[in-house]
Amino acid sequence: QVQLVESGGGLVQAGGSLRLSCAASGRTFSSYAMGWFRQAPGKEREFVTAISRGGGTTSYADSVKGRFTISRDNAKNAVYLQMVSLKPEDTAVYYCAAARTYYGGSNGAGYDYWGQGTVVTVSS
Repeated sequence: QVQLVESGGGLVQAGGSLRLSCAASGRTFSSYAMGWFRQAPGKEREFVTAISRGGGTTSYADSVKGRFTISRDNAKNAVYLQMVSLKPEDTAVYYCAAARTYYGGSNGAGYDYWGQGTVVTVSS
């Protein structure tokens, strides 16, 4: 099993930046593809980005391309989400998740483990 803990959320003005972190427990982190998802108030969970187990393949939702960057450091059992040029529409609870297989663009299906989420609020 894998336990995931997100951090780094907060309140930021439009145009600002934040870096989210996801720390994983266990010794099998490098065996998992990782993804970031978000859920805004009153909306369904939305795919944001995903990265393969070795970090060589990534995918992004159209809404965040060019603004968000996913990365991972397997030696530190961590995955990151660098967010720049934030917009009010980015306001949501952000979750990291782990999957046995890379599922770029999925709605969360196939992801076995989820963190508790971290809140990102972008004000205009």
